[in-house]
Amino acid sequence: MQEPSSNLLEAAKRAALVGGDIVEKYYHKGTEIRSKESYNLVSDADLESEEEVVAYLRRCFPEHSFLGEESQKDSTSAEHLWIIDPLDGTNNFAHSVPQFSTSIAYYHKGQAQVGVVYNPIRKETFVAERGAGAFLNEKKVSVSKAKSLSESLIGTGFYYDRGEMMRSTLRAIEDLFTRDIHGIRRFGASSLDLCFVGCGILDGYFEYKLEPWDFGAGRLFVEEAGGMVSTPDTAELPLKATPVVASNGLIHPEIAAIALQHFIPY
Repeated sequence: MQEPSSNLLEAAKRAALVGGDIVEKYYHKGTEIRSKESYNLVSDADLESEEEVVAYLRRCFPEHSFLGEESQKDSTSAEHLWIIDPLDGTNNFAHSVPQFSTSIAYYHKGQAQVGVVYNPIRKETFVAERGAGAFLNEKKVSVSKAKSLSESLIGTGFYYDRGEMMRSTLRAIEDLFTRDIHGIRRFGASSLDLCFVGCGILDGYFEYKLEPWDFGAGRLFVEEAGGMVSTPDTAELPLKATPVVASNGLIHPEIAAIALQHFIPY
C-alpha cells in the first residue's frame, strides 16, 4: 500500500503505479471482460484499478473531487479535480496487446497542472508538470521538428461509433495521405498516443471524440514538450467530450484544417 503524499506530482506518480500494478496483475493472470457494446469493453482490471487509485488519492487529498471513466463522476467545475483513466486501451488489454496505460491528471480551476501516464508492461512513465517540462522515465523529451505534413507520421483513433464518425475519420485519413504523409498509425490508447506526440514519435494526432479521462494527462504532456493541443478549429479543449488535434506545433495549422474539414459536429 502506497503511503499518502501531500505533493501533487508525487501523489499522481504513486497513484499511476497503484493503478498500473493492478492492471498488470490482471494482464498476466487474466480477467473477465464484459461489453458495454461488442467493441466497447470493460474488465475487472478497469474497475479495481479506478477504485484503488481513487482510494489512494482520497487519502492524500480528502477534499478533492474525482472524474473517472468507470464510476467517479464529480463535476468538471470543481476547484481541485483529479481525472482518472484506470485502463486506457481496454481493447488492446483484452487481446494481450501491450499498449495500454493508467492515466492520472490533476486540474486546478479547469487547468491541467500535473499529468502522469504509465504503461505497466513497458515500464514507461510519462510525467508532465505545468511549467516544468515533460519527461519519459525521468529523461526530458520534446516534440519533433517536422515542418510539414509531408515530413510527418500521424496518429489517429476511432471512437466507438461505427457510423458517420468512423467514415469522417477515414475521409480525413485519405485526405492526409494526399498530402504525402509518411504514414498513419492507430495504436489504440489515446493517452499514449498523445505522449508519443510529446516524445516526437508521432508528429501529429487527431481523434474525433475523446473524453476528459482520455486526454486529461496527455494534453499537458504534449504542451510541456513544446507542442500544441486543441479542437480542430484551434480552440482550447473543453473538459467534456471533444474532438482533439495534437501536434508538434509546426504542422498544427495543416492537420487541424484537415480534421476540421471532415468533422461532423455531434
